[in-house]
Amino acid sequence: MPNLFVLDLTYPAGPDAVAPHLEAHRKWLREQYAQGRLLASGRKEPRTGGVIIARGTDRAEVEALVETDPFLAEGVAAYTVTEFAPTMTAPELEHLRVTC
Repeated sequence: MPNLFVLDLTYPAGPDAVAPHLEAHRKWLREQYAQGRLLASGRKEPRTGGVIIARGTDRAEVEALVETDPFLAEGVAAYTVTEFAPTMTAPELEHLRVTC
């Protein structure tokens, strides 16, 4: 089973700097969903960044994936990558659980 990761995005220059690159970022997200790499994504409220739940074989793979986000390439977002092992889930996410 792939590992799960929380990708925490921040917008150091603010949301106005992000706006011109939003469509390229959304295209990138759609491509990653199509390849099965992402499970969920969305903006933070207030709009200081975003959160993505991703899966991958290891941290290096996910960090390489992050490097391909247009937001990062344009320097308008910064990422923190946190790997986690879901030991409890809602029933509809049971397939993502890991056993201890």
